Order: sequence, then C-alpha cells, then structure tokens
Amino acid sequence: MASALSFFTCLVLTVCIVASVDAAISCGTVTSNLAPCASYLTKGGPVPAPCCAGVSKLNSMAKTTPDRQQACKCLKTAAKNVNPSLASSLPGKCGVSIPYPISMSTNCDT
Repeated sequence: MASALSFFTCLVLTVCIVASVDAAISCGTVTSNLAPCASYLTKGGPVPAPCCAGVSKLNSMAKTTPDRQQACKCLKTAAKNVNPSLASSLPGKCGVSIPYPISMSTNCDT
C-alpha cells in the first residue's frame, strides 16, 4: 500500500512540474516589460535604456516554445497600437536577437 501511495505522489508531483514548465508568460508580463518603450514605439527617437532592459528581460524570460508563442501573440496584439517599422526594429536597436520577426504577418503558432 505504501508503495502505491509513493508512486501516486511521485506521479502527481511529476505532472505538476511538467505543467509548470509549459506555463506561458502572461501578456501582463510582456506589457510591463515593454512599457518603457511606449514613447519610442509611437513617436520614434532614441530608444530609452529602460526600454532595452525590458526587451532583454523579456527575451530571457521567453525560453520555452509556449513562452515564445505567448509573447509573440501578446506582441502582435500590442503592435496594432504602434508604428510597425519601429516595433520590428526595436530588438536590433537594443542588441537583442529574437527567433521571430515582430510583424503582423508572423504566425505565432509555428
């Protein structure tokens, strides 16, 4: 009986760990990290240092495929309110390489 309980406990813990690994970052996290970029993304000009810090932090947080897909979807939603060319150039201006382009045509599911 103790062996079955031990097995069940291990199984539950494994499922919890796997579920937490697949958890995607929230749009709130994406928004809060990119909030210092708002002025640049709408008007252009110099990119503020806190903006690049947020871009870098967001990039380091989005390591798993579900995280990158969620961040992409959040970015696409937010990109409707900003200058698309400024948004697409932001990672490069901050010295950050991301695995997908910032574009309304980007398919976040792939």
